[in-house]
Amino acid sequence: MMDFFISSAHAQTAAASPNAGLFNLLFIGGMFVLFYLILWRPQSKRAKEHRELVSALGKGDEVLTSGGILGKVTKVSGEYITVEVANGVELNLQKSSVAAALPKGTIKSIDN
Repeated sequence: MMDFFISSAHAQTAAASPNAGLFNLLFIGGMFVLFYLILWRPQSKRAKEHRELVSALGKGDEVLTSGGILGKVTKVSGEYITVEVANGVELNLQKSSVAAALPKGTIKSIDN
């Protein structure tokens, strides 16, 4: 009775396909390619665009921060900018907190 179980176990391992290893390698490689195309590449593209946006900030630019604050850049120094959010009200912010640069006149058109 015991020989019956042992022989069937050996029969199962012998029936494995010789191409199973190659298939597994291709499957794992395909997963890495999908990971790159779906996650890594778009994220690095967005990060590059944000670095370019932050490095191009200058005095007079109208910006929207990640916190939703609209303002006009009045001073740029190092990693910080000064943003005027209302007449006489200025905030010092990190450049990295800027989410978007807006077209000139956006704040004026919103106020009207």
